Amino acid sequence: MTTDRFEEIAGNFEFLDEWEDRYRYVIELGKDMPALEEAFRVPATKVDGCASQVWIVPQIDGTGPDAVLHFRGDSDAMIVRGLIAILHALYDGQTARNVLATDALAQMARLGLDQHLSAQRSNGLRAMISRIRSLASGLAEQEDRT
Repeated sequence: MTTDRFEEIAGNFEFLDEWEDRYRYVIELGKDMPALEEAFRVPATKVDGCASQVWIVPQIDGTGPDAVLHFRGDSDAMIVRGLIAILHALYDGQTARNVLATDALAQMARLGLDQHLSAQRSNGLRAMISRIRSLASGLAEQEDRT
């Protein structure tokens, strides 16, 4: 399951033949994101497992598996900011149920990112996906506890 915004990004990737152009596009996506205020750059929002500094700040609307997940993110590395922007396009505004049903790594593979990121960047991307899925999983479990 993907969003219109993610499909737009995927379509733009198809038009870019060279990986240098694709990297520039990812960086531009990151530049277009609003910066995260310093107050949110705290250990609780920091994503472990990334070579760069990465923060993801969730905002949840509702409870249970139908709660809608929004998030903001930031990084000190421009390419990573771009990856956050792509994850934002994939996940933001989705229900916890849909987040868990989305295979983010498969979607990133559609963009070719699985083959063109360094091992450290790939690990960081997996850590960011894991953080978002963990948030969604916690919401989905709320239904079971009630």
